[in-house]
Amino acid sequence: MEAVKFNTNIKCAGCIAKVTPFLNEAVGEDNWEVDINNPSKVLTVVNEVSEEKIVEAVKKAGYKAEKA
Repeated sequence: MEAVKFNTNIKCAGCIAKVTPFLNEAVGEDNWEVDINNPSKVLTVVNEVSEEKIVEAVKKAGYKAEKA
């Protein structure tokens, strides 16, 4: 399974906590992570879910994601 990467505006542990229920529902727990130390705040998803569904889940949490 290939990892898909997105640039986001998720910038801290609080932001991750806020987006967690949305991403867990969309792609499953332990199938995603956000590198907040990377300047592009990269979200990596390892699941066969459509890019649109991932972007929508992040958007519902109040953040932005675009394919890296």
